[in-house]
Amino acid sequence: MDPMPIPSTVPSRAELIDHLVRTRIAGDVATPRENNLSHYRELAGGDRYFWLGLELGDRWADELDVLAVMAERCGVSGDPRHRSGQDTIDPELTVGALDRLAAVLRKAAEAQERVLFATGHPGGLLEVHSATASALHAAGCEIVEVPEDLHLGEEGTVSQFCDVAMLERRARLRHTHSPAPMAAVLDRLALDGRPLPDLVVADHGWAGCAGQRGVDAVGYADCNDPALFLGEAEGTLQVVVPLDDHATSPRFYAPMTAYLLDAAGLTAQF
Repeated sequence: MDPMPIPSTVPSRAELIDHLVRTRIAGDVATPRENNLSHYRELAGGDRYFWLGLELGDRWADELDVLAVMAERCGVSGDPRHRSGQDTIDPELTVGALDRLAAVLRKAAEAQERVLFATGHPGGLLEVHSATASALHAAGCEIVEVPEDLHLGEEGTVSQFCDVAMLERRARLRHTHSPAPMAAVLDRLALDGRPLPDLVVADHGWAGCAGQRGVDAVGYADCNDPALFLGEAEGTLQVVVPLDDHATSPRFYAPMTAYLLDAAGLTAQF
């Protein structure tokens, strides 16, 4: 059967779970088990590329501890003997995290918070972030504008499109795990005497860096990006939603976004 179309109505929880599994945003995801375990091992071994801006020290030096958190919070197989083949994201955990994220967004709307949106995965999650930013703006929140002329050398330039900060290089939006773009934004805001965001909604190093800097942060993460889930377990990030962060079509995320905004009491801006 075909995936759910762009919603004219908000999907029920059961309908959304079915859609997530059909589109492989959750359930049997495309990321192979070998890739997941490799990333857990690299993180445990101290490779900071996989820390996504968090300071994990030696607290997660045992990859079995990392695997246990990922099984609990993401739904991958917790069996260390499962070394290859299919791995999973539990769609119930995805929707449960969406409900917790909705509570954070509802609070932000009620308090008229300043919110910064950013993504290291523009090919997958740009529309999710942009629709959420539009809904919060309509509810009276200030969407933080990133400072101009933030150049990070060979990494590129921080740009903002559709209210979402991203990394751009040679007129192309870049996929990045780096925390450097968020660090540059927060440093420049402070240098310019502008208030820091009350809330950051992001992914990858954008979310990890914000949380590590003490800014309230929530985000999305794939099953091969364990750092943000460890940050959630330690309380550095408030909520992390497990999902495949680059589905076959970015439009597949629209039912999920509609569900999220409805649960938050916000009006979807599709």
